[in-house]
Formats: sequence, structure tokens, C-alpha cells
Amino acid sequence: MQRIEKAPAKINLSLDALFLHDDGEPEWQMVMTSIDLADYVQITLRDDPAIEVRTSSGFLPEDQRNLAYKAAQLLQHTYQIPTGALIEIDKHIPVAAGLGGGSSDAAAVLRGLNELWQLGLTREHLARLGLQIDSDVPYCVYGETALVTGKGDQIKPLGSLPNFWVVVVKPEVSVSTPRIIRALDCDQIQQHPQTEALVAAVEAGDLNAMTRNMGNVLAPITTERYPVIKQLSERLLQFGADVAQMSGSGPTVFGICSQYSRAQRIYNSMSGFCAEVYLVKPLKP
Repeated sequence: MQRIEKAPAKINLSLDALFLHDDGEPEWQMVMTSIDLADYVQITLRDDPAIEVRTSSGFLPEDQRNLAYKAAQLLQHTYQIPTGALIEIDKHIPVAAGLGGGSSDAAAVLRGLNELWQLGLTREHLARLGLQIDSDVPYCVYGETALVTGKGDQIKPLGSLPNFWVVVVKPEVSVSTPRIIRALDCDQIQQHPQTEALVAAVEAGDLNAMTRNMGNVLAPITTERYPVIKQLSERLLQFGADVAQMSGSGPTVFGICSQYSRAQRIYNSMSGFCAEVYLVKPLKP
């Protein structure tokens, strides 16, 4: 038996950390959405219990360090499944980019094996399991615009976004999320995103209010290490984006545009500065 799952990238419309738990994990308050830049995960059941991962990227491990492998292993062990799986990942999402590619692949494996192994688990249950793999996996199980709180495990879908286009720019640097989080001091955050106002704007379909209330508290930390992030954000604004922001722990930045023609011009302009530039839309629920 075989199944193909789409694993879309995510961007953070807002990212806030309220405090650190005793285990060092942040208490998150984020608004996330998925975009039509995606990996494709093909899962084929095996007769033996082995789990095998293959990827089209030369940058990813294909063993127990791979989040997709961890997802399959977690389901297999939790529900004592005697068969294994071959997981083949066709990568399109940049690696170590703040776009949740690895987490989305893991979520795709959870969804796919839930069907292939006929486990009958709900999205809520899969999301709780996903938190054992990575803090972005619960959101990626849902893969739709949502308010994400707790350690990443509390997901509240927010419905459809107003129409806009996103220019995504990934510079030629890679960022370690754990390193950035270790440098986070919640008491030193100078400006928090207005998350409640952003959620209200999303629910009202008000793009102008959305762009006014976005923010990412990790941006100052990552930008200090990689100044190119600030340079690319400034270029996005200079070329006409309504707002520009870093996604996740970076280094990817994105600009939002209400008009396709302007987004196309920005895409063309940014392509002269970076090899990895994408013009995409948010996914509908």
C-alpha cells in the first residue's frame, strides 16, 4: 500500500515568547499559516518492520536524526505496528530556513501512516504525538492558519486569510533553531507582537490591520548573527512590500503584497540578490 502526502512550508505572521518553562522550552504565542511551497512525501508500507527514509536533498540525514523517520518510529512503537515503511521525500522547501520543512515532512508521515495503518487518530491526537518530535509538528499536522500557543501543542484554527501574495527569500545561510532559542531572554524582549489584534484582523479579513500587528521576537537575535536578514527585509520594503518579516528562527524573510503585479515585480527584483526566491500564496483551509 502506498500514499502521497503534501507537506507545505509554514511562515510565522507573528512569533512571540512569553516566558521560559523549567525545561527551557518557551511558552509560545504565534500565528502561523501554510503556503503553496511544499515537499511531497511518498509512503510505501513494507512487510518487515524496517523504517527507511530517502530524500532528494543531499543536505538531510536519512536515519534516526530525520524528523520523518522519528514520526514513523513514534507511531510504530506507540501502537506496536509489526510492519515498516519506506518514506521518500521530494524536497522543495529550503533546509534550516525557518519554514518548518522537516516538521511538515514529519506531520505528513503522521497523517499518512495514520491512514495506511488504519489507526483512526484525530488531528488533535496526532498533534499531541507530534510535540514529541518537534514544537512545529503539531501546527504542521493541521497545516492551516492558526493561533499556536503553549509549547506549540495548542492549535486554534482561524479560518481563511484575506487575499494576498507572499514573496519568500532564503539567503545563503542556515540557522540552528536550538542555538537561537538558547540565546532568547524573554525579560529582554523590547517589543512584542500584538497577537490578539493580529488574530482579530485575521478573523475580520482585514489585511491592513494584519500587517500592522505582525512581529517576530527572534528576529533581533538571528539578525545580529546574520545581518543579511535585515538587508533583505529592507529591500523587500524598498521594492514595495506592505510588510517584511523573518519567519521562525530565520534566516528566511518574506514580504506580503495585496496586489499580484507588485508581488511579481518584487519577486523579479529580489531574484537578483538571492538564488532562492519564491512567489506563493497562503493555502486555503
